[in-house]
Amino acid sequence: MAGNTLTTPPELSCTPSRAARELGLKRGEFDLAVHLGRIRTVPDEGGGGRRVARTEIDRLRSADGFPESLLESVRTVGTTDGAALMEITSARFTRFARLGLVVPVNFYLNRYRAVVWLYLAEELRQFAADKNHTSLLNGRTPEGLRDQLQAGLDLRPRNWRGRHLGFLLRQADGLWERAGALAALLDPVQIAEIVQDPYERAYLNRFRPDPPAHGAPGSTAAHLAERIMTAADPDEISWLRADLTQVLDEARLHRPAPRPTSEPVGPPPSLNEHPPEPAREPERSRGVLGWLRRRSA
Repeated sequence: MAGNTLTTPPELSCTPSRAARELGLKRGEFDLAVHLGRIRTVPDEGGGGRRVARTEIDRLRSADGFPESLLESVRTVGTTDGAALMEITSARFTRFARLGLVVPVNFYLNRYRAVVWLYLAEELRQFAADKNHTSLLNGRTPEGLRDQLQAGLDLRPRNWRGRHLGFLLRQADGLWERAGALAALLDPVQIAEIVQDPYERAYLNRFRPDPPAHGAPGSTAAHLAERIMTAADPDEISWLRADLTQVLDEARLHRPAPRPTSEPVGPPPSLNEHPPEPAREPERSRGVLGWLRRRSA
């Protein structure tokens, strides 16, 4: 998290594309390294977005084993390669993933619009090397876990959302940005219930990140990515709503949401100035007596 809220002059930083080339990473690998906190970024004060400080690039390039160590830290594998890495069957690996024992770090949609989950190779090796997992890797799945699988448990989307929320919060530079990160995982109906003021809701939506790009906007792939991005479990929705409510209370005190105001008609009177008295119309007598007086005059 350190370094994400600092500002750096443009001449002492570079764009993400330039940083990826200098570090020997593909753009997807670079983005994943940023998501994982392996590469620290700073706000781009010139036009929004993020930049990478030259000192950060120098730090990474001077690390032991660069660039192989950096590349290996962001290497991802799918189910088949992940199972081979852990020396288990693909079916057992899928059970582990559904139970949340291994957590996806990314996903994409294949040509059949099926979700393909990706996992960090580094984390899978650590899981397989842990002696506490020997029975899971080699023995039968415990009965309690089997019951959860038979009931349809699949924690892959939820666990990915948890990792993605961590990335969004690391990139948030203020309270409204943090609120937007939490709101990104809730559907508009939930947000409307929490934020009933339309001006405040519009301001919050300015800081609400979009789902990861998958396909053209409005396409089947884009809708599927949006569904994966949106919290579905009641307890998950409950704690997201609670956290959003708390952060919004803090954000309102720090910087209330802007709202339109009516323009004054003229300059306000000074404190020592009395408002002008209204002009008086000439007094006129009424009735017949008044008519006779006016006629004689």
